[in-house]
Amino acid sequence: MLRHLSLILRNSLRNRRRSILTISSMAVSLCLLGVLMAMYRALFYGGDTSPAQALRLMTHHKVSLANPLPSSYEAKIEQVPGVKLATVWQWFGGAYKDARDPRNFFARFGVDPARVLAIHSELVLPDEQKQVFLSERTACIASRALADKFGWKPGERITFEGDIFPVTLELTLAGIFDDPERNELLFFNREYLRESLDKDSPQRDTVGAFKVQVSSPQQVPAVAKAIDGMFENSPYPTTTESERAFQLSFVSFLGNLKLFLMAICAAVTFTILLVSANTISMSVRERIPEFGIMKALGFTPAAVLGIILGEAAVIGLAGGALGCLLAGGLCTMGRQAPSFLNFLRQLSLTPLITVMSLLAAVLIGMASALVPALNASRTSIVDSLRHAG
Repeated sequence: MLRHLSLILRNSLRNRRRSILTISSMAVSLCLLGVLMAMYRALFYGGDTSPAQALRLMTHHKVSLANPLPSSYEAKIEQVPGVKLATVWQWFGGAYKDARDPRNFFARFGVDPARVLAIHSELVLPDEQKQVFLSERTACIASRALADKFGWKPGERITFEGDIFPVTLELTLAGIFDDPERNELLFFNREYLRESLDKDSPQRDTVGAFKVQVSSPQQVPAVAKAIDGMFENSPYPTTTESERAFQLSFVSFLGNLKLFLMAICAAVTFTILLVSANTISMSVRERIPEFGIMKALGFTPAAVLGIILGEAAVIGLAGGALGCLLAGGLCTMGRQAPSFLNFLRQLSLTPLITVMSLLAAVLIGMASALVPALNASRTSIVDSLRHAG
């Protein structure tokens, strides 16, 4: 095949319109395939766990994240051997300014100020701002990414109208912290939320989840098992998992994502195979007399087979390269997603994904050409010259 490389390259674009359309269709399909593989990696294998993250667990209701847990669980969790610290972790939701604007949607959590700063040791907050957050009930702090997005400065008045909780929170921005992961986060004092609720409201004594800090990474599996075992037979059973698994649980509302993504990848691959097979079969049928002349000139059936497969591989490689460029651009756009779509911010077309996409493109191209190439190589000279296309 390499001996006839120049011939393969020339013949690959002999019918430019057909070749360009085939390459374009493969590029779009492989772009989708590359993005799906990048999404799969970001969801299930992306992001290195920092030393601080490796020590943190999330405990929530076993049935659903929408089911609250009693706030009294906090003290019980701290009694588990290996637990260094536990704190409430309450998603507030609500609306900031215009709820219809997706830019106004970001993560806001009701927390215990002292405990959350102790557990999230990687967050950098000036001491004077930290003291305000610890001492003032209506104070809140925001990540620098979020503050820069809205142009917030310390002293900013921030209002949330509740939906899960029937209250309106009037908060004052006490400080801006630096987060290595550049998440868009806002923390406020959960005690302020509790006091804002009616005294007979059951939401006063329940929380959405607990964040747990473990003494050492080696104790993490045992601690998670012990916490869940403690509440296994209670009316409020729990599931304790890593921070990353907890983040994925939000996405899991869509269903079995692994199966979903794999099914789409398989469908895309099959579609590319059908499209390219149809185009290449048409091209080979039109050139049967040409292959007969090549055999008469001394080209062996193996050489004819190699030339046809080589042309299909070149077209596939061109489509794959263009698809990788498009996928890289989409991944770059995905990294600008808001923080609640954190997995999209980890999208990256890694060298491994690029190589896999290009290899898939070449294999799909050659597989689609295999049957017509075998038929063309096996057709006798006489039958080839007699072929009417």
